[in-house]
Amino acid sequence: MLQFAPTHFVIAPDLRGFGDSETAPIDATRGVRDHSDDVAGLLKSLAISTADFVGWSMGAGVVMQLAIDYPSLVKSMTLTAPISPYGFGGTKLSGELLNEDASGTGGAAANPEFVKALGAGDRSENPNGPLSVMRQFYVADPIALNHEAIYLESMLSTKTGETNYPGNFNASTNWPGFAPGNLGVLNSMSPKYFNTSGIIEIANKPPVLWIRGDKDAIVNDASFFDLNTLGAHGIVPGWPGLDIAPSQPMVSQMRNVLAQYQANGGNFREVVLADCGHSPHLEQPERFAQELSDLINR
Repeated sequence: MLQFAPTHFVIAPDLRGFGDSETAPIDATRGVRDHSDDVAGLLKSLAISTADFVGWSMGAGVVMQLAIDYPSLVKSMTLTAPISPYGFGGTKLSGELLNEDASGTGGAAANPEFVKALGAGDRSENPNGPLSVMRQFYVADPIALNHEAIYLESMLSTKTGETNYPGNFNASTNWPGFAPGNLGVLNSMSPKYFNTSGIIEIANKPPVLWIRGDKDAIVNDASFFDLNTLGAHGIVPGWPGLDIAPSQPMVSQMRNVLAQYQANGGNFREVVLADCGHSPHLEQPERFAQELSDLINR
């Protein structure tokens, strides 16, 4: 933001339930539309009619939803380590649900020890705490990460509970025994409710920069945040096998949807950063800023 501030008006809104924004409940049955509607409302209140959007992980899903619901608002989309257009977990390459209740996705997929530590403001090196999770999963080389303490404080601003992070859940007769509920962040990303593949149909397609790390541990074609991947490795017991519960091919899904986006008249550029994890803008900020600057200038 500081690098772009001399020549651009830069805004980084805290989504509801994060940072200093209101801890309003999240209606997961709307996918991430609570978030995208909030962002659209913010820009309307500031009399901003169009902008270049940068979204990280779930935030990239919010950007895609904005492009679907508010196409005139989105000048360009930078999708940083983005969630799949078909949500998180529980789908085939085509985006089809593995089963009708999307079992294994949503609120109960979070590690309860992590949720407890997050809610308690744990700043220790607890192996299930936010600091350890950031070091192990969010970046490829935690030793090289600058401003770690600031990022930890940002993580700790997350509001926990059934209406925010991670959300509620329902029982399921399908493995692993739970299905998404109707409230909270993780349920809003369940493929039961989340689907932004509709970007391929929008009339005026903004240019897309898809930027990701080659060592992303969270969003990949066999993510260890996917319960089916954990089951395949014996970490979660009772896995019913590859035919019933395969890993979600997240990166391949994104590539397929963006290829259709391009075939329908849009354009995208995929940038893969070497030795980079789930946080390209934090791990390789100079390269990230250059790619973003090139997109905006074009």
